[in-house]
Amino acid sequence: MTQISILGCGWLGFPLAKAFILDGFSIKGSTTSEDKLLILKNNNINPYLISLNENEIVGNINGFLNNSEILIIDIPPKLRGNSKENFVLKIKNLISIVEKSSVKKVLFVSSTSVYGDDNLVITEETIPNPDTESGKQLWEVEILLQNNINFETTILRFGGLIGEDRHPVKYLAGRENLENPNAPVNLIHQNDCIGIIRKIVETEIWNETFNAVHPFHPTRKDYYTQKAKALQLTIPTFNLDSKIGGKIISSHKIEQQLNYTFVTSI
Repeated sequence: MTQISILGCGWLGFPLAKAFILDGFSIKGSTTSEDKLLILKNNNINPYLISLNENEIVGNINGFLNNSEILIIDIPPKLRGNSKENFVLKIKNLISIVEKSSVKKVLFVSSTSVYGDDNLVITEETIPNPDTESGKQLWEVEILLQNNINFETTILRFGGLIGEDRHPVKYLAGRENLENPNAPVNLIHQNDCIGIIRKIVETEIWNETFNAVHPFHPTRKDYYTQKAKALQLTIPTFNLDSKIGGKIISSHKIEQQLNYTFVTSI
């Protein structure tokens, strides 16, 4: 039975782990919360309490990686608000351990924030030009992982994440004069995030980079107005004088190379 270690069993990592178990994999999952250890165990996930820091890794990281051929890294940089952690240093610490482990394949969950906000159609051939600190550090981590000769790395750049319990319209409802009404949305549902990762592992597509965004790209104004109505929320208003465009993230490579069809609408 192939064993996979999932670093970060949170909003995406936890249901992903359960999906892999249904596929017949043995799963080790990490969390930074002691309260979640029992939840992981009760779902047949071998639980580990692990925290990556800039100077050290707290927890049994060697045990977490032991006998796993595949490592999925799903821990976002915490760079919002007053938090200014060095995500790159944290991953460098992890890489030094992975190099000495049984891991031969790494899947890194990144973000389309590595691209700038140019008014372009973005493909995997587009050179990243991040304009946020999070995007800059993610891109640097991508390079570190893919340049390492001790394992093969596939990068998966997700657009905005949505799910049954998570949707940006809930935070935009009732707000006024929102910018960029004509900018296209670039979102992906949790179900497709899981489906794409499973497909990569199933087909053993490594040393690749994929953009993962649902191919439907309505404008922000049209999309969030419709969603607010559907959820019976206060409709947000937009600054119609704002003429700034926005990028469209293409998932054509995923659809063609992985033969993947998106299963959940946004």
